[in-house]
Order: sequence, then C-alpha cells, then structure tokens
Amino acid sequence: MTAPAVLRRLAVRVLELAGVLLIASMGVFSLVVLMPGDPAVDILGAGRAPSEYAGLRHDLGLDQPVVTRYFHWLGNALTGDLGHSVVPPRSDVTDRVMSALPVSFEIAALGLLIALLIAVPLAMWSAYREGSAADRIIGAGTFGVLSVPSFLAGLLLVLVLVDSAGWFPRSAWVRLGDGDLAGNLHHAFLPALTVALAELAMFTRVLRGDLIVTLREDFVLAARAKGMHPLRILFSDALRPSSFSLVTLLGLSLGRLIGSTVVVEYLFALPGMGTLIVNAAGQGDYPMVQGAVLTIAVIYVVINAGIDLSYGYLDPRTRRVHV
Repeated sequence: MTAPAVLRRLAVRVLELAGVLLIASMGVFSLVVLMPGDPAVDILGAGRAPSEYAGLRHDLGLDQPVVTRYFHWLGNALTGDLGHSVVPPRSDVTDRVMSALPVSFEIAALGLLIALLIAVPLAMWSAYREGSAADRIIGAGTFGVLSVPSFLAGLLLVLVLVDSAGWFPRSAWVRLGDGDLAGNLHHAFLPALTVALAELAMFTRVLRGDLIVTLREDFVLAARAKGMHPLRILFSDALRPSSFSLVTLLGLSLGRLIGSTVVVEYLFALPGMGTLIVNAAGQGDYPMVQGAVLTIAVIYVVINAGIDLSYGYLDPRTRRVHV
C-alpha cells in the first residue's frame, strides 16, 4: 500500500470515528434527558416552593432548550469539562470518572489477559486434536462455563476462595497509585478471574473454529508435509491469520467490560465505573451519568477503531481493502 493510500485510509477512519462519536454523544445526552423525574425535585426534595425549583433549574441550565443544552455540554466535554455533580457534595464529574476508570479498566484488562492466557492454548490444542477426547472435553467445559452467569460465578468464587479459604480479600481496594503492586494484584485477581471465565470460554470456542479452518488451508498442509513441528505450524503459520474474530471479540469485550462489571464491582466492593453509574442514576445525578457513559462510549469506539486498523498487520491481504 502506497503512502497516499495509507493517509487516505487513515483520514477516512478519522472521519468515521468522529461521526460515530458525535452520534454516541447525542444518544448519551438524549437518554439522560429522557430519564423520568425532575432533577430539581431530586436534589431539593419534595415540598419546596416553586420558586426554589425554578431557581435551581436556572442554575443548572435546565430551563434552556434541549439543543442549546446539548451543544453547551458537548463543547465543554470536548475541552475535558464534563460538568459537576448535582448531588451534594457537588464534585467534579471528570475527577470522579478519572478516579473510577482505572479500577474498571484494570479489572477488564486483567480479566482479558487471564482469558487469553488460558483460551489460546486450549483452542490451539482443541483445534489440532479435532474430534479427540480432549477436544470434546474442552468443548463441553467451555459450554458449561458459558452457561453460568457472571454473578453466580462470582458468588461461588467468593464463597469458596474468600469466605471459606480466606485466600483473597473481598473489599478494601488497593489502588496501583498507592505503590503496593502486590496488594493491588491480590485484590484484583479474583474480580478479574470472575470477569475472565465467560470471556475465556467464548474466546476458546471462536478461536478453535477459526483455527480448524486455517489448518485445512493449502499452506498449512504443505508445512505439515515438509515435517514442520506442530507447535511451529500452530504459532507461526496458523495463529495469526486465525485471530481476526478473536481480536474483534477482544476489543468488544474490553469496551463492554469497562462499563458492565456492575455485579462484579458490587460483589467485591470496587469503586469502578459500574458502581459510579449505578449510584449516580439512583440519585438522579444526570451530569455524572452523562459524563461516565460518554467516557465509556469514547473508549469503546476508539478501541474498536484501533482493532480495525490492526487487521492489516494480522493479514497483509486486507491492506488492499478500502484503499
């Protein structure tokens, strides 16, 4: 691919990314605006004078047209200002999001790392030994793991490894910034394992299917005919072109898990994004909900745009596409 073609492709991706983010911001703003209830009543409580409610709505900008409010909010968000909480104490939304985001990101990233470390070898072995007893056992095991909801898996892990064995703590989160890496990983491992279980089962099944197809390609059959070692065939010839679906799932899972680990965060008392959003929604703190959901949407879109660009590395044949 020539340099102008690469630049043209990047320009198209940037424009697409900007459009998707604009639509996402509209959706986030609209959903919060459509939330039932009156923020002024939620903040002040019932039984206040109408003038008090009207004054608070004016202070919060709620008496302005929706379009005006949206562009004002979007303009501030582009500068990194996500507003202030409307629930006392009126903390800065950006500060709260930046405090909660590393917790959810660490749990999601560590969980996906655990899932990959287990899923890739299982999928490679299962695909190479297609139809064997080991393949059937791995298939049945991953199907069983997929059938267990994450909240139930988390509860079982808590009962066995926390309440009974006492090997892991259940609360008192230790942040990476505190300088205690061992303590942080000790607290993060069990929540990450809970997140990883469903992901590793899905990764194993998807990668196994793609590997089986790749192992039947002519270039792999030729490598086998030359007497190449099975591990070399799997790692150097089969794994990379079989990783398209896995990489796509990886990006989707990372973006999704950052904001959807509510049950895990509740079980282990983690101060992450899921807990932040649920608490803010329950209190009617709409600026907090808007800021947190917008942050997750941006991360989700950017991660998947990066994955789309990585396809050219995984398979050079795709570099000819969208030129």
